Amino acid sequence: FAAVLAANIVSITGNALTGMGVPWFVLQSTGSATKAGIVAFCTMLPVVLSAVVGGPVIDLLGRRRVGIASDLVCGAAVAAVPLLEFAGVLRFWTLCGLMAVTGLFQAPGQTARGVLLPTLADAAGMPLARAAAWYDGASRCAGMIGSAVGGVLIALLGATNVLLLDAATFAVSASLLAFGLRGLAEAQPQRRSGPALPRRYRSALSEGYRYVLATPLLLGICLMTLVTKGLDQSWSAVLLPVHVREELGGSAALGLLNALFSVSALTGTLVYGAVAGQVRRWPVFTVAFLIGGMPRFLVAALTDTVTPLAVTMAIEGLAFGILNPILATVMYETVPDELRSRVLSVTTASVLTITPLGGLAAGLFVDSAGLFSAMLAIGSVYLLATLSPVIFPAWRQMDGPDSSNPLAAPDPDPDPTGDPDRGAVR
Repeated sequence: FAAVLAANIVSITGNALTGMGVPWFVLQSTGSATKAGIVAFCTMLPVVLSAVVGGPVIDLLGRRRVGIASDLVCGAAVAAVPLLEFAGVLRFWTLCGLMAVTGLFQAPGQTARGVLLPTLADAAGMPLARAAAWYDGASRCAGMIGSAVGGVLIALLGATNVLLLDAATFAVSASLLAFGLRGLAEAQPQRRSGPALPRRYRSALSEGYRYVLATPLLLGICLMTLVTKGLDQSWSAVLLPVHVREELGGSAALGLLNALFSVSALTGTLVYGAVAGQVRRWPVFTVAFLIGGMPRFLVAALTDTVTPLAVTMAIEGLAFGILNPILATVMYETVPDELRSRVLSVTTASVLTITPLGGLAAGLFVDSAGLFSAMLAIGSVYLLATLSPVIFPAWRQMDGPDSSNPLAAPDPDPDPTGDPDRGAVR
């Protein structure tokens, strides 16, 4: 459990550096918001493609191997950007291709680590909700570290040198997984007898999709986050960097804003982890999502100073810190272990389907209609999306396991005596 948390901190810290360094590098070298959006599109599209087909591959190759390979390949691709730039041979489309490689291997690596969480939590003697909060807290901590130092490092070292540092973080993460997950049976290849490999692969792939379609709550989560992930990508890849560059003074302000958001999100995650068993999930999730969605777009559109946006992003960070532990706990409770790699790959693919278009559309929108109009329009769509937990009844199933799913596993500890209270808590 500690090894996976540490690997996440190191790897996601590097991702935060990439998320700041690459858009800044493109804006500095080209001055084009559209090109920054194109790079974001090329990064995220392969994430979706690999998530669509990658679930059975994770089980076949083993979660440990996939996690290690993901970090090593992503690190090599990121390192190639500054090395080619130093050699004077980096071209825009080469950059797009290298970012596409990182996207292709990113989703399998994240899924391979995430599906081990229930097993690791059980081995650590930790309740699942608390383990999910720690896991998300590690990610938030990594984002905080990367954001806090990223803007300063870009200003001091330049975006290309920051990307070299990012590449090193992937190597450290791979080493942690290699040594920390040795001997864990659930991290090894899952051999299954049956028909030939192509048929087994198709069957395993379709099984994950059928499970999601048969579970109204999982389907609702996928549809809502499908929209909001695309809007978040437009914010982080284009709208916020352009706003900071034009109105707020430079990369140091970008680092400050992202760091404040990450610190607040980490705080929200840890607070929720402490009280997770004492509050209902659905109302907490619904209120937090409404707070965390649209306000930053409105404030950014209406102000040209750092302080109002910093306060807004700090408040939104607290709200967003609550969301991921709730979603993770719901999914782990709902999905049986033997389906977890496939189902979580499906949910990752579905929620990221529009994400590649978020940065691309935002870049085109900013260049054609202006930053103010883009902020207001995208923020309004975000508000509509976050109203779905209020409107649709399936979301109320967050407060307990979904017993309506015909594919769900039976209660692992049925009570032969008929006592309705025994075995009810999961």
